[in-house]
Amino acid sequence: MPAQRRAEVGRPRTVAVTAALGWLGWRLLGPEPMPRYATPQSRPLHLPGRTVFVGDVELFVREAGPAAAEPLVLLHGWNLDGEHTYHGVIPGLSERFRIVMPDLRDHGRSEWRRTPVDLADLADDVAGLLDALGLVGATVVGYSLGGMVAQVLAVRHPRLVGRLVLAATSAYPVDRLRPAAWAVMRVARTVARISRRELTMATVQILRGGRALRPEHERWMWEGLMRRDPALSAEVGFAAWRFDGRASLPAIAVPTLVIVPSRDQVIPPRAQRALVDLLANATMIEIPGARHEAILAEPETFVDAITKFVTG
Repeated sequence: MPAQRRAEVGRPRTVAVTAALGWLGWRLLGPEPMPRYATPQSRPLHLPGRTVFVGDVELFVREAGPAAAEPLVLLHGWNLDGEHTYHGVIPGLSERFRIVMPDLRDHGRSEWRRTPVDLADLADDVAGLLDALGLVGATVVGYSLGGMVAQVLAVRHPRLVGRLVLAATSAYPVDRLRPAAWAVMRVARTVARISRRELTMATVQILRGGRALRPEHERWMWEGLMRRDPALSAEVGFAAWRFDGRASLPAIAVPTLVIVPSRDQVIPPRAQRALVDLLANATMIEIPGARHEAILAEPETFVDAITKFVTG
């Protein structure tokens, strides 16, 4: 290769390496930049919680609604907690249901454990929580990662599940380009180990752009995302990457509602629709134009769909 050509090829590499080293030095040695907000900040909910021990695992759970009402168990998405995922639907659902909203292990305010984890562990945690609360035959709502955990719960502990709502989820969430997804998660974990700010900023921007986060709640969301542990988040993410529940889904006989955001950019809608063919007693509704963060952007749609399904 001529010297001039080598220089042209090498120049972008030099710029990229210099930029990466500059960013690394800034994040390791520089001050922690604080976000600025254009509007006064507040929390969307003031819903207290408590901890419940399941064996040696301490789970944090929030509850709302009448204690004697029909229970809804809400299982949240990856990298969020129960409050972050479901804060928009709580006011509407708690008018007629008893809401039980745990933070899954390695998320939110529940126990963080530096041990290998699989989705069966998370499902068994939820089963222990429901036993501790005396809930049998509850309606379990699972969003994204929570929908995968809900599937495992229904297979491993069928007596605890009376109905299922599976939203923005799949029995095989990474059905294509699996090595690429694995590599992206590895890179994201590496970046987050050095600085959580960049991934948090990207998440907030995505939610803001999708009208899924109100301006006055940005600080609440930011602080919650910054509490994530990169290693533990990655462990759960890789558990979801490994998950393949297609062979076990036919064993689930309870009535199931599948909610599909039609433009989901995280879990392909085709993989979500496949749930209906695999389940024995499933119906589906599709939210036209909705993305993966639909439950934050269109909470009224979910309140209406879940209420009609449970009471109907």
